Amino acid sequence: MLVILMEDQVIAPQTVCQSCLLADRSGQPRWRGDRLSCGHAVRKLSENQPDQYECQMGFRIANIQ
Repeated sequence: MLVILMEDQVIAPQTVCQSCLLADRSGQPRWRGDRLSCGHAVRKLSENQPDQYECQMGFRIANIQ
């Protein structure tokens, strides 16, 4: 499940991505297989962290399983 990480909150992507020109038709981030195609991977600080990405708009997105 993809979530957007803010300083002290976790937000559902549809609240942010609906207005993004890079989102898919349903207002979700463009997730293809195991990577975010509308952003780039961010290096993990530890192995316990979920995979994180930074979208073109500057938001941090995490893949929580």
